[in-house]
Formats: sequence, C-alpha cells, structure tokens
Amino acid sequence: MGEDEVREFLSALAVEGGVSASTQNQALAALRFLYDAVLARPLKRVDEFAAAPKRGYVPTVLSERELRALFAKLGPLPRLCAELMYGSGLRVSECVALRVKDVDLDRLDIVVRGGKGDKDRRTPLAERCVDPLRRHLAREHSRFESDRRRDIRTTGVGDALLRKYPNADREWQWRYVFASVRTVLDASDVRRRHHVDESVLQRAIPEAARSAELAKRVTCHALRHSFATHLLETGADVRTVQQLLGHKNLQTTTRYLHPNNRGLRGVRSPADRL
Repeated sequence: MGEDEVREFLSALAVEGGVSASTQNQALAALRFLYDAVLARPLKRVDEFAAAPKRGYVPTVLSERELRALFAKLGPLPRLCAELMYGSGLRVSECVALRVKDVDLDRLDIVVRGGKGDKDRRTPLAERCVDPLRRHLAREHSRFESDRRRDIRTTGVGDALLRKYPNADREWQWRYVFASVRTVLDASDVRRRHHVDESVLQRAIPEAARSAELAKRVTCHALRHSFATHLLETGADVRTVQQLLGHKNLQTTTRYLHPNNRGLRGVRSPADRL
C-alpha cells in the first residue's frame, strides 16, 4: 500500500469516521513515521484527501475553588508541578524539563528553554511555590551529590555544549528540577538520569480531579488555560499574556478572552428579569 491507500484512509476518517482535524493530522503523522522509520519507504506527496473540519473549542478553565480542591488531592511532587504549571503557564513538557539554572527563586521568574517552536521565554514564578521548591531542590541536591560520586550524569546536554563545557552534564545547574527516580544507560554506556516522565502528571492530575469530584474534564493543559484566563480577568494586557504563554500568533491568545468572566460580569442574563 502506498500514497493512494493513505489518501483513502485519511478521507475515510473524515467522511465516515467524522474525526476532528487534529485526529486526522495525528493519523497522517503516524503513517509518515511508519513509512519513514519502520518500512524505510518514505511517502511521497500526500494531498487531495478529504480534510476533516476544524472546530473551535472553549478551553477548560478551573475556578480558584476548583484549583484548591485539585491541589489538595495531589501528592507532593505532582502538586508542586501542578502549581508551577498553573502559576507560570507552563506546558507539561516544559515543567518536567526545567533545569536548576532556569529557576530564579530570588527574582521570582522561570526561563523556559526550547518551548513550542524551539523558542525561549521568561515567565513569573509564584511566591507560593518558592518554599516548596527550595525544599525540593535541597532533596534533589543530596541525590545529585550521590550521583556525582557514582558518575551518573544528566541527559539532554547536547554534543555542541559538551565540547564547549565538557563537564556540563555533571554540574548541578544542568540538573533537572524534577529528576527521574530511575537511571538509564546511553549508547556510550554512560549512566544518566532523565527527568520525570510527562505521563506521571498526565495520570495524576485527572485522577486528582476525579477524587475532588470536579465535573470538568481536567488535564494538565487546563492549568495553563486557567493561568491565561485568570491573568486576563485581573486586567493583564492580552499581548503580555501572549508573551508569557509563548504564542506566536495573538489570535491563539485571544481565545482565552471568550471565557473571561471579567467581561461577562457586566452582562445580566435576561432570565434574571423574569
């Protein structure tokens, strides 16, 4: 099977399956990976298939009460991560990949390295996260000292950086804030420690939402949605929020204006006049 069958399959997903555009795009990406990496027969141009319609959606936004209930049901590490995602507008991938050098507890800011689109940005650090982070980093530093004695290094430090700083993967500042419990052997037979897997938070947060009996569909990204909406509710400029979220297009940020309660409070429902 080749390009013709792929087109037919993608069209069937949209016409018969009624899937969303993102699901269809994911299927195409999976097929490209299959043909490129597994079958070693890269697909040529795949187009002219029936495109699934793009549907607008309203982001899930948690109230302050719901956030408190959610945090109360989380364990120490998932709770700290969740508070960082909400307090700083981080994606789950950005949260788990934070390095020690990019968290400034004195200036109360975080530098996100290599975010979506491989862009760096700066975002605020909530004061309520400072003390828990200090305690967490103190525990991590003890484990780091143990790793250093056993020559367990940090993952994700590129070859170009290692040529410039040969010991970067052995230094504290390059350590992940949320380092994994397990270590791995790389291709060079060097033992390394990666960061906590995203799936740990992706499981913990929905489970905590169910335990807190929240009626909304709560995911890690809902914390980022809540960060943006609550900033706009308190009067933050939409372009400032755009920079904090790392959005390339302002239109992506303006979707958070739709559930913005600050504007809706001035509109009285006609049902209240009955």
